[in-house]
Amino acid sequence: MRRLLDRLYDAALALAALTFAAIAVLVLIQIAGRLIDRAARAIGAPPPGLTVPSLAEIGAFLFIGAVFLGLAGTLRAGGHVRVTLLTRAMAPGAARLLGLAVTLCAVGLAGFATWSSAVQTLDSWRFGSLSYGMVKVPLWLPQGVMTLGLALLGVALLDAMAALARGETPAHEQAEAARGENG
Repeated sequence: MRRLLDRLYDAALALAALTFAAIAVLVLIQIAGRLIDRAARAIGAPPPGLTVPSLAEIGAFLFIGAVFLGLAGTLRAGGHVRVTLLTRAMAPGAARLLGLAVTLCAVGLAGFATWSSAVQTLDSWRFGSLSYGMVKVPLWLPQGVMTLGLALLGVALLDAMAALARGETPAHEQAEAARGENG
């Protein structure tokens, strides 16, 4: 099970990285198109008008996908901001109980966010909601990726909570300790 979860988190991080790469490629294509248009004007030729339609909107959808797909892997790597001032001052047992309570609250919030996002995604799919740009993107696609990212975050939080409940150190705390950030 551990290997399956780790692969799932890594796959989501890889997809997030590919999404950022897609944004970069689209922006580079847009820039190249503008440079070609300027060069054409400079030599007196008509500009070909190379553009990426709805670049801002598609870039925003890709960015949302990258951010939400990266949540679980970032948690596992200890990349989320955590305030440990209180837990560092507590006895280890009390700190573990507080960590368990906070993680339980985070699981609840992630569960609610996942459910809300899933309802919105389903509504967008049922009603055929489309984006407003030149390129009509079905809204359930970026919303579905967002829902998937939130669900993976919930799984990662449950994973951390299970480790705390078993008396183990969660992966995010191990990663922080390895970097010298926790203690």
